[in-house]
Amino acid sequence: MDERSIGVFDSGVGGLTAVKRLRQLLPRENIVYLGDTGRVPYGSRSRETIIKYAREDAGFLLSRGVKAIMSACNTVSSAAIEAVRETAGAVPVFDVVDAPSREASAVTKNRRVGVLGTAATVRSGAYIRALSGFGADIEVLQTACPLFVPLAENGRTAPDDEAALIIARGYLADMLRFGADTVILGCTHYPLLRGVIAKTLGGAVALIDSGAAAAEATAARLAGLGLLSSRSEPGTAEYFVTDSPDGFAEPASRFLGTDIAGNITQVSLSEN
Repeated sequence: MDERSIGVFDSGVGGLTAVKRLRQLLPRENIVYLGDTGRVPYGSRSRETIIKYAREDAGFLLSRGVKAIMSACNTVSSAAIEAVRETAGAVPVFDVVDAPSREASAVTKNRRVGVLGTAATVRSGAYIRALSGFGADIEVLQTACPLFVPLAENGRTAPDDEAALIIARGYLADMLRFGADTVILGCTHYPLLRGVIAKTLGGAVALIDSGAAAAEATAARLAGLGLLSSRSEPGTAEYFVTDSPDGFAEPASRFLGTDIAGNITQVSLSEN
């Protein structure tokens, strides 16, 4: 048993969808979350910059003495996860690409899988590589959906939100023509737009939440490694950001479904 915290990081608030699922699965675990809000978004950055940021994010969590790290950022998981593992050394690292790809490969009936993600995630081809490992017959269509992030962060997520629907119809037109029966939400912001995406694609299309799938795989792996807490009381959660907490508190509380104002600390990664 291990009483140290689980570390989770993302470029902003999106990774909190993974944290929410992780806390449901492992309520006795302490969690340290880092949102690199001062440098968001990562999805439009070069691979070299993403690697630099990812190393610094991991370094901060390691400075907090975490027992495991989850990259809840699809961009980092796609383009820089090996850099995170190198930085973490013996501390286990979990990504948000492998688990949803495994789930999608098991769910798809027509062997056509769609991936929605940031430009960097799509450019990396990480999901194509992961899915090919679970079935050479799987066809994959990737679509970058950058405007989904500000929609999620600004609460424009209702299934009848006309602005969100217009954007979704534009992004998902090719996906509809492709005929995917399973679509991976390859950014941890996107589950908040599940209703909009489902309405656009049709209810028969299975939507895979990458953050939730990764949280489930992480919980199972930590149990297998004997790294779960033995405490009987509920675990705690600490939230750190690299910009003002003021702009983080409201969307974070919406992502988590609980108010975390007053439990957010601003940090400088250059100090770690």
